[in-house]
Amino acid sequence: MLKNIPKILSPELLKTLCEMGHGDEIVIADGNFPAETFGKKVIRADGIGGAEILDAVMKVIPLDTYSDPNFMLMELTPSDVGKITPAIWEDYKRVAKENDDNVRLGMLERFEFYERASKAYAVIATGEKAIYANIILKKGVI
Repeated sequence: MLKNIPKILSPELLKTLCEMGHGDEIVIADGNFPAETFGKKVIRADGIGGAEILDAVMKVIPLDTYSDPNFMLMELTPSDVGKITPAIWEDYKRVAKENDDNVRLGMLERFEFYERASKAYAVIATGEKAIYANIILKKGVI
């Protein structure tokens, strides 16, 4: 048994976070994200929300201080601009700032996000129901 490890981090996810090196990226994907299509390695976190898993992950890994951005969201598609304002983005920003003073936010166009996700170390497939609730984190050094 370990101390101070968030209980929602599965052994598989902890192992993956430990294996990642400086500059590796991990995707936290919402329930609609095609994780199996774009993830080289997919870790299931069904039933867990995006903000909850983000908080747990950021408690054990730092963000890359050399990269700008190091915390990337999937931006709205042109057809959704002005129609949708993802409230979860504010939750994600709050959680990130609470865990790391070095958050450098970036936005990636949908297909650019997919391309980057396909190169990420792993994808965490959550049960998050909010749309546009996908994040890429770039791991830093301890």
